[in-house]
This record gives sequence, structure tokens and C-alpha cells, in this order.
Amino acid sequence: MFYNRLGGSGLKVSALGLGTNSFGSRADETASTRILHHAIDRGINFIDTANIYSATASESIIGAALEGRRHEVVLATKAGLVRGNGPNAKGSSRYHLMQELEGSLTRLKTDYVDLYQIHTFDPETPLEETLRALEDMVRSGKVRYIGASNYAAWELMKALGISDHLGLSRFVSTQTSYSLADRTPERELVPVCLDQGVGIIPYFPLAGGILTGKYRAGEAAPAGSRAETNPGFTRFFAENNLALGRQVSERADKIGCSASVLSLAWLMKQPAVSTVIVGATSTEQLEHNLDSVTLPLDAAVLEELDTLSQSFRNGEPFAVYRLT
Repeated sequence: MFYNRLGGSGLKVSALGLGTNSFGSRADETASTRILHHAIDRGINFIDTANIYSATASESIIGAALEGRRHEVVLATKAGLVRGNGPNAKGSSRYHLMQELEGSLTRLKTDYVDLYQIHTFDPETPLEETLRALEDMVRSGKVRYIGASNYAAWELMKALGISDHLGLSRFVSTQTSYSLADRTPERELVPVCLDQGVGIIPYFPLAGGILTGKYRAGEAAPAGSRAETNPGFTRFFAENNLALGRQVSERADKIGCSASVLSLAWLMKQPAVSTVIVGATSTEQLEHNLDSVTLPLDAAVLEELDTLSQSFRNGEPFAVYRLT
């Protein structure tokens, strides 16, 4: 396994991280525990979850599975998206974040999280309130580092400016949709992160499976795939997305790997990317994706992939999660 610094911090994270959105839903507790242990055994140390994943089941499963192995991982969770119907059941107010951190710590069976991330920008809470609350969490020892998620470039830069002005802890990372099928972060977010020493943690690195090449126009979704279990996902089946999946598959065939491995390997080579989180519903799927860490990519392959996906720098992001 290769390890990178998380942004400008001294924290080292595995080039491939484990996303756990499926824990407690598409993967039951037994399968999820097996996947988590296999990931750690293979050198993955970055484990990413959130308080809303599988209605909190993801955190609970991770907490039980990490007993005796907590010290082996960089554990990241998030808060800020909707958790209930009350007026304070979402957002990044001090009230909500303090409440949610305690809940996450209880479910994760730990007294600290390594990276606490604001799941999305909250337009109704002053950034100073959010950042001071996060600073208090860091000073209490319950949080080691802080990160953002789904922040626009200007929102991230404003937060960093406030932290610098007030002498508060800075965001060391930000999560964003980023893949060959969504290169929109390269327009503004990547330059900000390079300038400010913020690590990028891409989510949807395979565009929900489109970049595996398994979805074909006019054909039924493969059994067990995201599109079969969540029919609403087919809204992403625009011809240009499916065409890119086919083209990446063809290029992968030429160099003797899968489209998913090639797509992940390309993302790991991009500036400011610290770790690429990918989900799994089986140890076999995780093991397959681990090949991306050691896949050699020469300049010609990188240039070809850049050309194939150049149009995806423009337009709308593949996914973004915001408060409404």
C-alpha cells in the first residue's frame, strides 16, 4: 500500500480508502465486518463513514468491528445533513454538531475521531460558529483533524480565511464528487486545494459504477448493481456517460486491467488527491479494486484518458449534496 499526506497535515492515509455507505444496507453486518477487516489487513487505513449512512447502522457496525483494532485506522465520519424532523436536526450549528459528534462517538465505540467532516455547507449558520465549535472539539481531544465536504471552492476558501484570521484549526481535506465522468472540481476546487494545502478525497470515483463499463444502453442493469437496487440511479444514464464507460473499458482491455481499476488509478494520479474512497459489498470486490494502487500508468495512457474525459470538466457535477 502507498500512503499520502492528508493535505498539508502530517497525517498519512492510504492511497485507496474504504467507503462504508453500503454497510448495514447493501452489505449486512457480517459481510461489512469481513470487508473492513480485509481492508485493514491489506494496508487500507482510511475508513470513511457518516452519521446518516444506513440510518446510523454503518457507524455502529464499524464500532463493533474495530474493537481491538481502532489504533490501526484513520477513522473519518461526518455530520451536517438531515438527521430528523426538528428545526435543529441538520446543518453545522454548534448545537447540532456537538450533539451529532457525541452520537457518532457512542456508535463508533471510540473517544475520538481522526477526521471530523462537515457533510455540506450550511448557508444558515455563520462559518465562524461552525469553525469555533470544531476548534473546541479538537481542543477537547475528541477530534484530531477537521475536513469539509460538498463545499464550493469559494465556500472552502472563505472558511480557510476565517480560520487563519482567528487562529483556528483549518480544514485539512475536502470531499467532492470527482472522477473521469466528473472533472468539474478541476475548474476551481483543485486550484484552491493546491494553493491552500487541502487534500481532496473524491467520492463517486467510479461514477456510481458507470466507469466499470457494466451499464449498456438498452440493456437491463446487472443483478445486484446500484441501478437494479436503486432504479432512480438510471437518471445518470445519459449517452455521454455510458459512452465514456465503454471507452474506458476498451482502453482498460488494451492494458490488461478492468475499467474500474484504470479509473481509480487515474484518479490517484491527479493533483491534490490524498485518498480515493471506494465502497465494497464483498471482499472480492475490494481486493479487485486494490489493483489500482500498483497499476503503472505511463504518460500516453494518462493523456488518452484526459482526452476521452475532457468534456466532463464542463457542465454540472455528477453529484453534490446540499441542504435545502
